[in-house]
Parts: sequence; structure tokens; C-alpha cells
Amino acid sequence: MARLRRAHPGSDAGIRRRRSGRGWSYRHDSGRPVSAADRARAADLVLPPAWTEVWIAADPLAHIQATGVDDAGRTQYRYHPDWSARRDRVKHERALDLAEALPAMRRQVTRDLALPGLPRERVLAAALRLLDAVAIRAGGDTYAEEHGSRGLMTLLCRHASVAGDEVRLRFPGKSGQRFDTALDDGALARCVAALRQGRSGRSRLLAWRDDEGAHALRDADLNEAVRAATGGEFTAKDFRTLHGTIVAAVALARARETGTKAARARAVRAAVEEVAEALGNTPAVARSSYIDPEVLVRFEAGATIGLRGSRERALLALLR
Repeated sequence: MARLRRAHPGSDAGIRRRRSGRGWSYRHDSGRPVSAADRARAADLVLPPAWTEVWIAADPLAHIQATGVDDAGRTQYRYHPDWSARRDRVKHERALDLAEALPAMRRQVTRDLALPGLPRERVLAAALRLLDAVAIRAGGDTYAEEHGSRGLMTLLCRHASVAGDEVRLRFPGKSGQRFDTALDDGALARCVAALRQGRSGRSRLLAWRDDEGAHALRDADLNEAVRAATGGEFTAKDFRTLHGTIVAAVALARARETGTKAARARAVRAAVEEVAEALGNTPAVARSSYIDPEVLVRFEAGATIGLRGSRERALLALLR
């Protein structure tokens, strides 16, 4: 990989994009026209036409190659491919580290779910159990208020129902995706039933109680609980990466026809679609962001995870 240099879009000299007829013109900040190589590099970035305030790095080895403001007013980034590859490898290694830490976390969650009442520890344990089981997005107040989409920390009481030992969650997720899943977990069901009891359907589900009333958990509480329970610098997103990789690995291990290149390609497509369904993403996002590419490499070489026992241990045996 090339040796990249840190870019500072707010202060580094760059290239500006301007509309020109049906296409674009590119000029340096000084007004000087760009070279043919820089024009080709800018075109290869495939920046969305709707982006405004586009800045393109003058240096082809800058770690950030371009920025722009999208329709929602958010600054978006395009990174050098080598930078993205390094970050992705770190991300997937961190997910494997999480797999090693999960047994201790799960033991603590089981203990805390058995606590009487609804203290903060028990409600955090419920959040961790849900995160571990179905890898729901953490969610945030901004998305809930502006887009109506929900995540784990912004679920309302009406989004959860309990029938015996089954907990069912149904809510609007990010990008218009409907989330609908059921878990058979008696300890979690008892906690969720207690959380809903006597409360409005519009109340936040994950709220602990004390003598002063109910206190809704926040994003920071969840990530703090993850770090405390695992002993590592993990976040809610790491659970989604691990979950996506495991779903893909299991799907590939169950694939029946793998004798030809075409059959393996079909199996990979089916596995990616399964991950997309599980995480509420498009197949393109599922493959690029949530599946460790080493699982696909091992599959092409004829190696898959074992289907008995712990999925995390099986994944670690395959990849480490």
C-alpha cells in the first residue's frame, strides 16, 4: 500500500468542482486548471451530483480524497482506497476481539437481568442482551426526531410486546426499513414486561427506575456499559460488524452447492442478502461494511465455520 499523507480539508489547498454544461469543470483554489490526471482522479471518485461545497484533495496520496455537503446538510467524505482498506481491517479485527470478550459479558448480563426491580444495571443488561442477540442500531435522538426512525436507545414502549417468554420488537428503522424480530428469552421477557407495565406507549422503553421516577438510557450509557462489560474499547457498531460476519459465515457453511465458481458466487450473493435482511441494510452496504472479507476468501478456498457450539468460537477458529 502507498504511504498516505494526512489531509485537512478545511485548510489544505484543493480542487473545486463547478457545474459546466452537462458535466463538471475542476480548478485549483488558485483558479489554475487541473491536469488530465487530476481530472481523471476526480471523475473516479464518483461524487454525487447533489453534493455542494465539494473539495477534492490536490494530493493523490491524501488520506481524505474529497468532501462535500449532502442534501441533508451533512459533510460527507471520500477516502483513499488504501486508507479505507486499513480502517476496514482494523474494524474487523476489533469485531474478532469482541467475539473473544462476549462470554464474560454474557455472564454479567445474565446476573444483572435477574436483579429485582428496574435498577439501572438491569435495564442496561436488557439493552446489552438485545444488542448481542439482534445487533440493533443504537439509534439517536436526532434520527428519531427528524426522520422518525428508531434504534435500540430510542425504542418506545409501543415498539415492544411480550407473550410468555417471547419478546417481539417492531419499529421503523433507518432509511425506511421496517424492523420486526422476535426473541425467545424468559429473563429478557420478564424485564421488558416490567419496563412496559403502567407506562404510556409513547414512553422510552429502556428507562430505569428509582425513587425519583423513570430515567431513560442514552447512547453514551450503552457504549459505557459495553466497555465495562467487555473490558475493551468496543461500541454498539462493533456488534453489528460481528453479527453480520457471523450470519454470512453460517450461511456459507450451510450452502449446499459450492463445486463451481458460479455456485460459489450464488452462495455468496445469498449470504450477503441474508446479512442485509438481518441488519436492515442494502446488500451493497452489508457486504462493504459488515462482512469480514476474510470469510469470503476462506469460503473460496473451501473453508467454512463449524456449525456446532458457539458461533463466536467457530468464527475465531476459522479466522484466527
